[in-house]
Amino acid sequence: MKYLILLGVVFGLIWWIKLSRPSSTDNQTSSQGTGPQNMVRCAHCGLHLPDNEAVISRNTAYCSDAHRALAES
Repeated sequence: MKYLILLGVVFGLIWWIKLSRPSSTDNQTSSQGTGPQNMVRCAHCGLHLPDNEAVISRNTAYCSDAHRALAES
């Protein structure tokens, strides 16, 4: 029984330490934009992706350079 109580105290202490320290993922999410992003559709395959990741050619959005090349050929 005493080992069970000791195990509970150890796990409780570990849990309390994890909650008290700020994690690195909290800093990453706060530095990134958390608002909604404009989405565009790839003209070749139809995939929706954020407009800042799209490849733009002749006012048309593509998901990659390969799809841009396929669509233009």
